[in-house]
This record gives sequence, C-alpha cells and structure tokens, in this order.
Amino acid sequence: MFDFTSKFAVGLTYQDFLRQYGNDDQRQRWQQVHDQVRLTDGQRQLLGQFTRRMKVLCIAGAWCGDCVNQCPIFDHFAAACDRVELRFVDRDAHPDLTTAVKICGGARVPTMIFLSEDDHFCGVYGDRTLAKYREVIAKQQRAACPTGIGATDTPLLAAVTQEWLDEFERIQWMLRTSARLRQLHGD
Repeated sequence: MFDFTSKFAVGLTYQDFLRQYGNDDQRQRWQQVHDQVRLTDGQRQLLGQFTRRMKVLCIAGAWCGDCVNQCPIFDHFAAACDRVELRFVDRDAHPDLTTAVKICGGARVPTMIFLSEDDHFCGVYGDRTLAKYREVIAKQQRAACPTGIGATDTPLLAAVTQEWLDEFERIQWMLRTSARLRQLHGD
C-alpha cells in the first residue's frame, strides 16, 4: 500500500497551500468561494460530535475550478472541528501520490484521502459530488431534467457542502465504531 502518512506529513495548511501554489488571482477566487460557504447549525453540531481524530489529505491544484469551488468547504469543516486535521498537497508536485489514487484513470482533483489518527487508510473520495455531476450533465444535455431526488431549490454550493460532509461523517463513524480504535480509546 502507498505511504500516505509521509505525504500527510509534508502537506500544507489551507492558507500555506494557497500562498505557495496560488497566484493573486487564484487566491482571490478561492477567497470568494470561501466567503460564500455557510455551514448550517446542524452541520456544525454534527462536526462537534466527531470524537476521533481524522487525518484528511487533499490533493488539489490552485488553478483548478473544481478545487476553487470545493476546497474552501474543507477549510470550513476543519475550522469547525478540531478533530479534522486537514492538509493539502499540489497534484503536480506529488505525481507518485496522484498516480496512486487515480480516479477513472485520471489525475482528478480535488481528491481526498482519509486516514485514521494512527495513519491507517480509511478511504478516498473525489473529484466531484453527485450534485455537481448532476449540474454538469444537465448543462451538457442543455436541459435540466429533475430527477425527483433531493430538493430542487437547494443552491449548488450548499448541496455540495452537504455531500462532502456526508463523506466526512461516514469516515468519522467508521473510525468511531472501529473495534481497534475502540480498544485503543477504551470506549
């Protein structure tokens, strides 16, 4: 298995990643989206229930539109929950990592790698959520045909935020119910 721990160790905080890899225009675009992300009270409460530390490594590109529209969400999760340890690496600066987690045969970003507090691999998720793919397909088909699934009046950013939170929650409950970690923590 790939050594994700060493990549997490060299990962950067959200701001450090943008300082190192983003130009002024890119940092401004990320900030605009960051300013628009709103966690609901329920989402904050959920994040507050996280008890297990989870290491989250995001493979991203400051130039990437999908990263611009999603990575600020992850920063909000980490700010709302000190159990989420978030680090970023640049896709092009870490080709070995990118190769190890190709999605659909490509170097897709953002890609999230979830690790336990003691560095066990828990999952990988990326590059877009279902709500975003539905929007992309609707635009490609030049007609928005409602599926009847989900609220049609939910803004895309809110829907994407919830879908990413669902994945963070899934990993947290995996960690919380792990027999190995329950024995380690005595719970």
